Amino acid sequence: MQKKLYISTLLFFLTVSFTNAQELSTSKIKDLVESYKEDVRGPYYRIKWFCEDGSVRDAKDPCPDKIEGIQHASFKTSALELRKTNHLFFGEILAATKINEFLDEQNNYSRLKQYQIGKYLASINDGWVLRKGQFYRGAVQSEDEEAWGKEFFETVLKNDSFLKTNYYLIRQALKDIPHNGDTNLGQLMRSESKILAEKIPSFMDVRIKIHGNPQKTDIALVKNFINKKEDKLSLKEKKDLQNLILTMEQFYAPLDFKKIDEEVANLKGNTFVIDEIKNFSKNYINNNSSKKIVRNSANILADIRTNITDFKSSKHKLQLLDISNQIENVLLIEAQNWETETLQETIEKIEILTCAALGSGLIEIWEFDKIEKSLINKGNTEEISVASLNELLTISRSIVEWSASLIKANYNEDVLNYTKFEPLAYGFIDDRVRNSIALSLGETVSKLGTFVAKISNINNDVMSIDNQSAIRGLNPGYAFGELVVVDGNPDDVEVNTNKIYIFQNPPSDLKPVAGILTVSEGNLVSHVQLLARNLGIPNAALSNENLSALKKYNGKKVFYAVSHKGNVIIKTENDMSSEEEKLFEKKERSKNMIEVPVEDIRLDVSKVINMRDVNATDSGKLCGPKAANLGELKNLFPKQVVEGLIIPFGVFKTHMNLPMPNEGKSYWQYLNDTFYNADQKKKAGASEEQVENYLLTSLEKLHKAILNINLNADFTKDLKSNFQTAFKNDIGKVPVFLRSDTNMEDLKEFTGAGLNLTLFNIKEEDKILQGIKKVWASAYTERSFKWRQKYLLNPENVYPSILIIPSVDVDYSGVMITKGINAGTDNDLTVAFSRGAGGAVDGQSAETRLITKNENFLLAPARQADYIRLPNYGGTKKYFTSFENEILNEDNINEIRKMAKEVRAKIGEKAEDKNQAFDVEFGFENNKLWLFQIRPFVENKQAKSSDYLNSITPKIADDKQIKITEKL
Repeated sequence: MQKKLYISTLLFFLTVSFTNAQELSTSKIKDLVESYKEDVRGPYYRIKWFCEDGSVRDAKDPCPDKIEGIQHASFKTSALELRKTNHLFFGEILAATKINEFLDEQNNYSRLKQYQIGKYLASINDGWVLRKGQFYRGAVQSEDEEAWGKEFFETVLKNDSFLKTNYYLIRQALKDIPHNGDTNLGQLMRSESKILAEKIPSFMDVRIKIHGNPQKTDIALVKNFINKKEDKLSLKEKKDLQNLILTMEQFYAPLDFKKIDEEVANLKGNTFVIDEIKNFSKNYINNNSSKKIVRNSANILADIRTNITDFKSSKHKLQLLDISNQIENVLLIEAQNWETETLQETIEKIEILTCAALGSGLIEIWEFDKIEKSLINKGNTEEISVASLNELLTISRSIVEWSASLIKANYNEDVLNYTKFEPLAYGFIDDRVRNSIALSLGETVSKLGTFVAKISNINNDVMSIDNQSAIRGLNPGYAFGELVVVDGNPDDVEVNTNKIYIFQNPPSDLKPVAGILTVSEGNLVSHVQLLARNLGIPNAALSNENLSALKKYNGKKVFYAVSHKGNVIIKTENDMSSEEEKLFEKKERSKNMIEVPVEDIRLDVSKVINMRDVNATDSGKLCGPKAANLGELKNLFPKQVVEGLIIPFGVFKTHMNLPMPNEGKSYWQYLNDTFYNADQKKKAGASEEQVENYLLTSLEKLHKAILNINLNADFTKDLKSNFQTAFKNDIGKVPVFLRSDTNMEDLKEFTGAGLNLTLFNIKEEDKILQGIKKVWASAYTERSFKWRQKYLLNPENVYPSILIIPSVDVDYSGVMITKGINAGTDNDLTVAFSRGAGGAVDGQSAETRLITKNENFLLAPARQADYIRLPNYGGTKKYFTSFENEILNEDNINEIRKMAKEVRAKIGEKAEDKNQAFDVEFGFENNKLWLFQIRPFVENKQAKSSDYLNSITPKIADDKQIKITEKL
């Protein structure tokens, strides 16, 4: 008789230790995965008895009497080692696992998520690592797995805080972890149809329907397919198709209300929720209206979520969450059956599905509260203006994006990790999206978008693909080049200056490109977005479906334009008009090139400067604008700006005048000779690519040489003395930031934001001194050079200074632009914030708000699961967060308004343009505002004044009234 045990032994190791061992390379993990697929036992070793006293016994030697135990497979040494070295868990056996180790909270629940990814891979890839091992008899005991799952959920659901912060994750885990005799039928249905389409190409149309617009009528589609193709199908193919039909019939089967009624009868907690479920059960059978079923289901989902902690028993919470998942499945089916006909009904459906998104955990409660007034009851008037419809469409699109990005935020890190050695893992997030409210919500919003585009004349023209209303421009501009569609990790792609890229999300250190489209918008004020705006690079957001549709144009030459109102054009080279072709004649290129001013630069100053002794007028003379402007801020806001030191241009130039090893000339002469030789090559007829390759090779050599330059002894002595004066402590005892600050930043028509190196929270003396060399050398990296080369006539005259400031371990940080961007007016503020240090600037999915004089509007919530803090011992420490609370509070927002008003008054009045907007980086530590940087906000004037962009920008009659009953 099999014995039970709910405590694991021997097989599992503390997850905190895995980082200390030598990680296996990606190639070795790939080999291991392939070997498991072909092994009859997969990652398993032998069947063993695992006894309560900690002993492990052979299969034929059960645990002694009175000692409980369970029997299942043990793991191969390679599988156990992989857990220690790479924190990867293949072929997980739940019954063998300690609950807290499986939950894996310290690694953002990675082990739990890996279990889900593993189940997904097994469903689409014939068992994956268990391709043959799934038939290893006795390896996994289903009744033990289910008993463990039940105990797991009843344990973790005792913690209300965990439930509130991980509501989406726990509901998803219920679909994958056995605990109630259930299976994830939606995933199984999609997986079976995907596998069939791969084996039977003619089945692809049916598979697309099942994935994109699943309905009960799809069962008839599959049956008709079998009838039509019967003569051409093998016996196995027929059997697989019949299995798919069985899965679909189970998926679309009516709820077992008798079972639900029995469970509800025993629940003790919020009586309103209990009665609501009872009434749903009573009315469902007699209610044939999909609309009413969807509305009632959405309300129940939302009410369960907002009231679940009223149920004190974790067993009752588990039952309630299972009911919630069952009701969501009903909603998913009926939402596809509900076809809206009028504008009013479409708006109503969006409202209801937004409520369902809240109830299923796709948006947070506070996020719903923020947008509720702007969304709810919009369809209750007789007419609505075009302007109001466009606002409603913007909010609706946002909810779809927030929903999809929450799924991505939960799983992306583990999915990307798995994708390195198993590319199929990349489909996991899309599978979750397709089995969520986001699918129907996205379709309904797209339908509204098509209608709004028609009445507003904001029509996209993108390669004749479907659902173009999901595409919206973020930054005006135009480009011509090869289209590159990147459906994967963007950091793995080597970008080219002359190409147009479509990314899932933009890399934080993006090199210059001709144009950008992204599924995940990032945030409006990241360095990448600001550089794109500055250079007039067209930038747009699109849906995942749009990305997939554009894959067939990958590698084609295309024309791409974004108008001032956000309509988007992408067409092939052959379809370009003569006007569009003229935009790319050679003479156009030089119009926006500018020269770095060097006539006032002070290279004679070769001593460290206290930041208090400079102001904005020293920018480009002694140091770059970061240091000069922060010195100005220190004088204007003494309590909100830290102390600082500046290593001026002159110190850099002094070191560049030293002999460069093995070159017979100084570093500076080498630099100038490099650009002179490049110019000569160009005049001699070398191609742009040849010249650029020469420059990059030469600058890489210079970069490496600067990293090894010997710092002048007088300079280091001076630096140490100034550390004591400014920071009241010795160098090596104060953690500091080293910020590159060149004379090429914040010019009238070039921002240079984020191009060179910032080193975080360095404390040790040796690392600070080496960091100085790293920052100097960063001016000659490929990325920095390419962005400069795109805009500057004399990139060889770039001088880096360095700003040194003590670290502030902020709770959250971000960026403010003192005007509205893509929304609002020049009197408003656009603010993006993330938790921890370095917030928003690197393209994190940040909390973004439009702040007006009396209100603030949520443009996007944060969806960045990880962040860094700055410990006193130096370096950075990674943390994980959830999204149930907003980042900025009302006091913070009032402080931001106050600070912006002072910036405009104290700094704006000194600017040549009195309407100049500013880009301000700052953070909050214990609700105290700290200022870190200010620079002019630079937009591309050529893009703003382009006749072509003006010609494709529609004239919108915002005041035009549309009847709410109008047919779509």
